[in-house]
Amino acid sequence: MKVIGINGSPRKDGNTALLLKTVFAELHARGIETELIELAGRPLEGCTACCACLTQKNARCAITGDFFNDCFAKMAAAEGIILGSPVYAAGASAQIKALIDRASMVLAANKGLFRHKVGAAVVAARRGGAVGAFDTLTHFLHSKEMHLVGSTYWNIGYGRNIGEVSEDSEGIANMKNLGENMAWLLKRLYG
Repeated sequence: MKVIGINGSPRKDGNTALLLKTVFAELHARGIETELIELAGRPLEGCTACCACLTQKNARCAITGDFFNDCFAKMAAAEGIILGSPVYAAGASAQIKALIDRASMVLAANKGLFRHKVGAAVVAARRGGAVGAFDTLTHFLHSKEMHLVGSTYWNIGYGRNIGEVSEDSEGIANMKNLGENMAWLLKRLYG
């Protein structure tokens, strides 16, 4: 079993990555393989609504000059997907939003590719906007027929500077619990 964690932050190894790695530690402890995909340094175009994917139905986006198709293929091959984003302007980052917008179109053309996968979202926030960003990510996962995993509270960690989310003891505890819950569900579904 494999879980792909996508860090939608434009900053590598920041707070969003730290939250994803905290979840990964719990998955590793339970024998589940993980892969962190950093969108930082890999510009993604937004969806152009060309609708070529609706005609081609080949599980690919017609825009080929960026990282999207490689990332999407890894998502399609994994049993679990964790989407991570910092909060920018009270919402999800432009990087993760471009990914989920294009993935939504490709999935509309290739129905069922993410059906019954296990999904979760994590968000790093300085203060406000976390629930809006979290909703954006979970709405995507939910609408793709995925099983969503939760924790004891929303999967949000608070901190501004790199590493500050590790000082949010409740947020870190939620990430650990999320990893435990995700492993439990993956083993029940894919055992």
